[in-house]
Amino acid sequence: MIRPFLVTAAVVTLCQGISAAAPLADSKPNIILVMTDDQGYGPVGRHGHPWIQTPNLDALYDQSTRFTRMLVAPTCAPTRSALMTGRHPMQNGVTHTILERERMTLDATTLPQVLGQAGYRSGIFGKWHLGDEDEYQPQNRGFDEAFIHGAGGIGQAYDCSCADAPGNKYFDPVLRHNGKFVQTDGYCTDLFFDAALGWIKKQHDQKQPFFAYIVTNAPHSPFIAPAKNAKRFTDLGFTDDQAGFYGMIENIDENVGKLLAKMEQWNMKEDTLLIFMSDNGMTGGGSGRGNQPMGTLADGTLMRPYNAGMKGLKGSVDEGGCRVPFFVRWDGHVAAGQDVDRIAAHLDVFPTLVALAGGTLPKGQVEGRSLLPLIENPQADWEDRYLFTHKGRWKTGEEPNESQWKNFSVRNQRFRLVEGKALYDMQADPGQKTNVIDQHPEVVQAMRDAYDAWWQKTRPMMVNETAPMSKTRPFHVAFERQKQDQGIPSWQSPRL
Repeated sequence: MIRPFLVTAAVVTLCQGISAAAPLADSKPNIILVMTDDQGYGPVGRHGHPWIQTPNLDALYDQSTRFTRMLVAPTCAPTRSALMTGRHPMQNGVTHTILERERMTLDATTLPQVLGQAGYRSGIFGKWHLGDEDEYQPQNRGFDEAFIHGAGGIGQAYDCSCADAPGNKYFDPVLRHNGKFVQTDGYCTDLFFDAALGWIKKQHDQKQPFFAYIVTNAPHSPFIAPAKNAKRFTDLGFTDDQAGFYGMIENIDENVGKLLAKMEQWNMKEDTLLIFMSDNGMTGGGSGRGNQPMGTLADGTLMRPYNAGMKGLKGSVDEGGCRVPFFVRWDGHVAAGQDVDRIAAHLDVFPTLVALAGGTLPKGQVEGRSLLPLIENPQADWEDRYLFTHKGRWKTGEEPNESQWKNFSVRNQRFRLVEGKALYDMQADPGQKTNVIDQHPEVVQAMRDAYDAWWQKTRPMMVNETAPMSKTRPFHVAFERQKQDQGIPSWQSPRL
């Protein structure tokens, strides 16, 4: 029998490179979670990408336990809300990325709030995207430090509350630091990592347990990378957008390298757990579409879009729209070079980190499971379950029930059911090339029944559906008020 979201007991095992794996629960490491925007699974060297160079992510891969089937939402704000609450995005009211439907319900208890009760301080650096109105902002949702842009991307502005500071760019952006706008000097990804590292060093020097949430807006569109990162790709014959996309990822890799070097320099490797992931599947456009050649290598090889053989990109409920990297490194505690093939999900991150910190889960909120048993032993007893994906994004004012049976999928360890019309055996056919729906009617019925029960529970929790569109853009209003009253001070980069 398959049951959704049940937790199994931890199993202690001997792990490669570790003489005896101590139980991880209540071990209280510092926690750094790096999440990129729209990168997806494919653009990592160790995942077989044919041209991108990611030596630091490759090193992190080698030093980590990797979840090879980490599944998240097809778009960004939903995944972020699952990380912050441990439950499905739609149960947080997040059914879109704009139009007031990206706002995470104020009734949710957030991850930094729970970690705070366990003695941690929390900082966010980069993209929040769970509400730009003050009451939804991260500094009012449990974060002690917030260094962020607005909306879903730097410079975005929509006819609703979702909008970044006016006229913002990837270079020298105006960012919001603990509720106050500051003028920065530099490239956005570099700034977010530098701000995070400065804060991390301060916490570590004070022996203060911390959770650092480094959430880049890159490589989300517009595809703008530092010139030195983009040039390698334009020289190869890529378009400007493609050079920007892949250049942004190589810039992220450089910053991951800086993070790893500082962890070494500051003697943090043995008391700090590091996670790397992305927020949804790889985006089209910058990564290339279809199977059209994108350029030519020096040896004459045509370069075509690469997504690790998966069907679907960002926005799709197929595997390629939802599968992301998930590397877990903690030297001396988590085995290096180890793969976990069990399906895992965005909603599992919350209970995993809370278990590490020795915190207490909010009663009745968390759907996900702690992944610690699988990190300790990839062969641990682990009951199968269903994971539900819905693209959302129906038109404002439409009744969500009209979209229940559209743009959805149900996944267990073996199968993915897509819109009730196609069933794929993901173990035998990871590229989703053969529809086996006629061969497994009992599987289809069980998945449909489980999904319907989940939807009926979830529909009343979609609290943003009738929200009126804001007549103002909160970041614009706050920016203009501060500019007039106090001015916009320059941000001083920390000395590292």
